[in-house]
Amino acid sequence: MHQDTQVEILKELMRQVNEGKNIDAGVQYKMPTSAYVCPDVAAKEWELFFQNHPQLIGLSGDLAEPGSFMTIDDFGTPLLATRDRDGVFHAFLNACRHRGVRIAQEERGRKNVFTCPFHSWSYSNAGDLVAIPDEDHFGPIDKSCNGLIELPAVERDGLLWVHPKPDGHLDIDELLGQPLADELASFNLGNLVHGGVKTITMDLNWKLANDTFGETYHFAKLHKNTLGKIIPGNNLHLEEFGRHHRFVTASPVIGQFKGVPESEWDIHVGSAFILYYLFPNITLIAGKDNSILVKMYPDPNNSGRSTSQIFAYYSQEMIDAEAAARADGTLKEVVSADTAYDPEYRSIPTLAATMEIFTSTIEQEDYLMGELQQKSAQNGLLEYVTFGRNEPPLHHFHKTFREVLGMSPLEEVG
Repeated sequence: MHQDTQVEILKELMRQVNEGKNIDAGVQYKMPTSAYVCPDVAAKEWELFFQNHPQLIGLSGDLAEPGSFMTIDDFGTPLLATRDRDGVFHAFLNACRHRGVRIAQEERGRKNVFTCPFHSWSYSNAGDLVAIPDEDHFGPIDKSCNGLIELPAVERDGLLWVHPKPDGHLDIDELLGQPLADELASFNLGNLVHGGVKTITMDLNWKLANDTFGETYHFAKLHKNTLGKIIPGNNLHLEEFGRHHRFVTASPVIGQFKGVPESEWDIHVGSAFILYYLFPNITLIAGKDNSILVKMYPDPNNSGRSTSQIFAYYSQEMIDAEAAARADGTLKEVVSADTAYDPEYRSIPTLAATMEIFTSTIEQEDYLMGELQQKSAQNGLLEYVTFGRNEPPLHHFHKTFREVLGMSPLEEVG
């Protein structure tokens, strides 16, 4: 991120903190609760957002070396993502060309050849059909045109993108826009190593899961015993990039930049997190040495249920520091929410700490509120909820998805 952008963001956050005022969008909106429960809306979302829209499936570190692979079954297309012998990223339909059986069953691993468990047809990690047992009995097959069905796939600045349709359009510059694409590139996400993943499936619409990441108004209330201990909340800086946005909130030490030359201001110190919402369903929290990727998916058969996957990534230097601290006995293990939020335990943001924070804060607090919201929406008596002037990321998200679906705009309050 450019230094002038960092300074602009930090100045605004310092102003809000000093004045005790949150961001002010100048408008409130009514959000119809039917959007969380309507089967027709859910069906349109599944078709437009997940079956016919590029999907961010992970970071380059998910396929760290040649031979790496992972399987994904989140958006209606069984996917096999690979890195071939030459290090090239590919995405395929995870289905044998013989009878359609999935050729890769594990979630991730390393393989140069994938063998179908049904009849042992074999494919390289570049998708080529390389062997058919008893081919003289089966009959002639042109292997050159019967490899795995390949999907559009692009690896760009550490991000892995796939389109679920073989003829789908995938243009990253068009998808993100140049300012946002350049900014994401500045975080060097391609240098991060996959640390682990947590999956949360609960009874809330996927948009309610996304709403969790749309304001800091609730930090000192809902999270007073967890996240609120380390992040003051009730302040944010927002910048929109078409259908996407960036959302930043202040760290407790942002005041230390007073009197310091602006050339030395560091947003990784002055902000509690830098969060990117990438349309339609991605939250990317980009850090200096570690990042979090949250992917939120609807249950295609139940508009009131969703699954969130939280992926943690770390720099090799941070992994080595944790290993060294563990070896010499100086690493303090995180075993509960209390220790996860204790600064003494957070000098090295280990996988255990990251997952405990997401368990205690997101799963047990935010998503629990989402389940209660879902029940109210399903009841039908609560026709709409209100998004305040201090919740503009929610304005942007809901305006955007309604526009894409051809729905009526949000109605202003008043």
